[in-house]
Amino acid sequence: MGSSAARGQKIAFLGTGKIGEALLSGLLRAGKAPSDVLVTARRPERAAELTARYGVVAVSNAEAAKLADTLILAVKPQDMGTLLEELAPHISPDRLVISAAAGIPTAWFEERLAAGTPVVRVMPNTPVLVDEGMSVISGGSHAREEHLARAEEIFSSVGKALRLPESQQDAATALSGSGPAYFYFLVEAMTDAGILLGLPRQVAHDLIVQSAIGASVMLRDSGEHPVKLREAVTSPAGTTIAAIRELENHGVRAALLGALEAARDRSRELASGGK
Repeated sequence: MGSSAARGQKIAFLGTGKIGEALLSGLLRAGKAPSDVLVTARRPERAAELTARYGVVAVSNAEAAKLADTLILAVKPQDMGTLLEELAPHISPDRLVISAAAGIPTAWFEERLAAGTPVVRVMPNTPVLVDEGMSVISGGSHAREEHLARAEEIFSSVGKALRLPESQQDAATALSGSGPAYFYFLVEAMTDAGILLGLPRQVAHDLIVQSAIGASVMLRDSGEHPVKLREAVTSPAGTTIAAIRELENHGVRAALLGALEAARDRSRELASGGK
C-alpha cells in the first residue's frame, strides 16, 4: 500500500464492531501506522481495548471529525442519524466520509453534511473477518477518482473491492452482502443430507467445507465458466447428473432467482426508510 491513503493521512473509525475492527486490523497489517489511525467507541473500556490491542489512538467523535482526513462510519444504520448529528458541525468539505452502513444512500449523507463533502458508500460482507471480503464501492455526487481510489485501497486490505454505480448497490447487497448466508444455508442442508446417508456430522461437515473451498478456488483461479467446471464433474449416466436432475426437479435454480430478487427488493425498502 503505497498511496496517500496508506502514508501520512489519518483515518478514523467511528463504530468498531466486528466489521469495523476487521477493517482496522487489515489496514494495519497492510502497513498503515497505528499513530495515523483514530478510533471512537461509546464505551471507554472498548476504546481502551482497541488502543491496547492495536496501538491506535482513541478520541471523541468530534475530535475524529476534526483530525482525520478519512472518516469511516461503521455504526448500525439505525444509529447513523444520531452519529451524523454529532459529527456534521465538525466535518469540513475537504474530508472524505465513507459509510459502511447497509441501505443508506450517499444523498442522505450529502443532505446532512457541508456542501461539497465527498461521500463514498461501501457494502462489505462478513468474510472481511478472514481477509476474504467482497466490498462494493459507490461514490456520491462529490466523490472524485482520488476518493474512490482511497476507499478501494482501504477495503482491499481485507479482500476484494469493486466499484459499481450506486443504482446497483441493492443488487450487490443481495448477491455479496447477503451472499455468505446462502452458502452457509447450503452447507447446512448438505450436512444434513450426509447424516441421512449415514455419515457422522463432523465427517459430513469436513467433506462439504473442503469441497466448497476447493470449488471456490477453482472458480477463482481457473477462469473457467461454472458450467464448464460442473460438466467436468458430470459424467454420462453418473452420480452427479442424477443429483443435478433432482435439483432441477425441485426448482432450486428458480428458488435462487426468487430469493435474490426478494433480497434486492428488501434492500430497496430499507434504503427508502422501510421497516
